[in-house]
Formats: sequence, structure tokens, C-alpha cells
Amino acid sequence: MNDEEELIQSALAGNSSAFEVLVTRYQDRLYTAMISVVGSTDEAEDVVQEAFIQAYLKLDTFQQNSRFFTWVYRIAFNFALARRRRHRGHLSLDEGRELAGSEPTSKIESPDERMTRTEDVTLVHQALALLTEDHRSILVLREMEDMAYEEIAEVLSISIGTVRSRLNRARFALKQQLEKFPQWNPDT
Repeated sequence: MNDEEELIQSALAGNSSAFEVLVTRYQDRLYTAMISVVGSTDEAEDVVQEAFIQAYLKLDTFQQNSRFFTWVYRIAFNFALARRRRHRGHLSLDEGRELAGSEPTSKIESPDERMTRTEDVTLVHQALALLTEDHRSILVLREMEDMAYEEIAEVLSISIGTVRSRLNRARFALKQQLEKFPQWNPDT
């Protein structure tokens, strides 16, 4: 039995601090991923909170045939999609900048290079917001969360073949959206 399994068993036995350890371990990663899905830091915070509450209430249904993070990610992802459907809106330029956040930069980057990189990140987030939910979701899972195809298939309830083809189409759609921005420079 690994550490995660022990924590889950302990939480199921009524030890709430064991579940707190799981929350602490995964909340930042889940929050960062949900920002890309819902398009707002406040919404992402709400989604993550709802997901962990739901995970706590339904922990006895977790079959442990996947990692805990994959399971709680799926819960959060479903909440996020439901919220996006309820609050269909367009991403403003300021919201896109907020989403971009501060990216780690190289110590040898010049201020111009940092500015260009920040602008590129902002454009990618704006382009992501213009994609369909299916395309945006699969790109976030693979490119930002670095999930394996098997995990993506589980989270989205699709086959691995569908993951591959949808990911290919999503990358193409993202490229097309980015090319619409006059300031986009793929060579940077």
C-alpha cells in the first residue's frame, strides 16, 4: 500500500487530517489547471473547493484504480464545465492578462524577452478561450497538466484513440486561433 492509499483508507476510517493531507498535496495543482478551464481565478477557487467537498463526501466511491488526483481532477473538471455552460461569457483582454499570471523567466532574459514571453502567454490563453470546450479541455489536460493519454481518456470518458485525434485537432485549432492575432510570432 502506498502513501496515497494509506491516506485514503485513513480518511475513510474517519481521520479528517488524512484527507487534509490529500487536499494540501493537490490543491495548488488543481487550482492552476482549473484557471485554464474556467477562465477566472475566482471561479477556479470555487470549483476546486466544490471538487474537494464532493471528493470528501464521495470518497467511499473512489475505486482506487486510478490516482486520487485524476479522480478529483475529473470531479473539478465536471464542475468547471457545468459552471462554464451556466456563465457563458467572453474573455476580456484584462482577464486574459490576469490568466497569464507571472511565468517563470530565465535569469538571462532581457526585459524585452520577458515582455514578449508574457504577451505570448496572454495570447495563448486568449486563443484557448476561443476554442470549443472539447479542444480547450484536452489541451489543458495534455499540455498544461502533462497528463498521459490514458489519464486523459479516463478524465474525459473517451477512448485513447479519441484522445489522440481530438488532441491533434485541438492543436490545429489553437494554431489557427493564434494566427488570427497580428502580434503572434511563433518564432519567439
